[in-house]
Amino acid sequence: MANAKTSAEIQSLSNELIGQFRAIVGGQHVLSDEEQRHEYGHDKTEDYQFLPDLVLKPGTPEEISSILKICNEYHIPVTPRGAGTGLSGGALPVKKGVVISMERFNKIIEIDELNLQATVEPGVITEIFQNAVKAKGLFYPPDPASRGSCFLGGNLANNSGGPKAVKYGVTRDYVINMQVVLPTGEIIWTAANVLKNSTGYNLTQLMCGSEGTLGIITKIVFKLRGFPQKNVLLLIPFVTNEEACKAIAAIFVEGITPSGMEFFEREAAIKTYEYCEKVLNSPVTTKLIEGMDAYLLCELDGNDEEVLMRDAERVMTVVEKFQSGEVLFAESSAQKEELWKVRKNISPAVNWYTLTKSDDVVVPRNNLPKLIKGIKEIGKQYGFNTVCFGHLGDGNLHVNILKENINEHDWKTKIPEGIGEIFKLTVTLGGTLSGEHGIGIAKRPYMPIAMSEVNLNLMRGIKKVFDPNGILNPGKIF
Repeated sequence: MANAKTSAEIQSLSNELIGQFRAIVGGQHVLSDEEQRHEYGHDKTEDYQFLPDLVLKPGTPEEISSILKICNEYHIPVTPRGAGTGLSGGALPVKKGVVISMERFNKIIEIDELNLQATVEPGVITEIFQNAVKAKGLFYPPDPASRGSCFLGGNLANNSGGPKAVKYGVTRDYVINMQVVLPTGEIIWTAANVLKNSTGYNLTQLMCGSEGTLGIITKIVFKLRGFPQKNVLLLIPFVTNEEACKAIAAIFVEGITPSGMEFFEREAAIKTYEYCEKVLNSPVTTKLIEGMDAYLLCELDGNDEEVLMRDAERVMTVVEKFQSGEVLFAESSAQKEELWKVRKNISPAVNWYTLTKSDDVVVPRNNLPKLIKGIKEIGKQYGFNTVCFGHLGDGNLHVNILKENINEHDWKTKIPEGIGEIFKLTVTLGGTLSGEHGIGIAKRPYMPIAMSEVNLNLMRGIKKVFDPNGILNPGKIF
């Protein structure tokens, strides 16, 4: 821009700029103390820490617009931030500058029961939104493991999925329209509140999964479903990981579509049992069958109990063809909750045990046995252990690489080489780098493995159109 200030001018105007930000959002919503800023410099990605220069907590789209106009003029980096539950470093202020926290955007504006739609702000916690629509007999299926703390805006930024994605789809499948503040300060709606729309490019879908690099979302219109009234839950043990992966594809070939098809290794379960007992003070009573190294948590839902029971019997018939053990049929709501508690606490349990590097690769279901076997072989080659779990119903495997006794030099040099080999294997098997965590900074160096330079240049060109001065969430994806 012609009137852009130099870095020396910015430094000399820093107090003046902070004064302008205070005038926009109010002094109580400007955090300049180092201890306060520290909380906004990390998320759940390894042990990364980047201290922002300033944290702002706006409360309206207009306030965000005013902030971005100033930052765009002075070329000040801006990092949008939700709840800080990300696993790829996508909301970390790697270039310092200003963090815009969306925590004050926490209103459920409207639940439209006739049109099966809801209008919400991005700082609403996912589980709170799910419970609000459930109270009206409605259903919002995207269900990330961190649903009790993550924000809907963060789910949009990374196109989150969760266990129910296998039947119901991911966040992108439920977004109809959104209000966005562009890096240059304009406020737009991306579409209209309709179910069909062939009017120009689909900016709504472009924004979803863009990791806060193209604009800041301030309102979201979601479509909803009727809430399924009944469900059954099976815990199916297998002798090996590969047998469990083979069984998954066979269940779908049989014409059964579970509402959840979750996989975890025995090692993941053991660590989670210990975490639940020692950290959550909530011991798990369901016993693991000896001699079984892998487990599938299979949920079926709907409104007809007889149909669900027949499908459950069909699942059990399928898994008998593989090296499986006795199937546990959850007999009560309490037991169902306990089994889901185990699955949803695997990630915090593993990170409680040791520092990890967390990846979420995705491949076609039929290639899952080759993927998990290859990951274990790469781990042996590069000297690291892995704990694997995830949404294998849609081919999305979470791979946690354990630091344990690995020295700092190898952790920062050798292990990333091994991760690169995992990504190369994934792409060879027809997959890609992330199913729901996003790229952020953690996977940024590996993007050329999955994307050609033509693809990357197209993305860079889109970024340039939306953000000509490159101020919004810089250093992410590319």
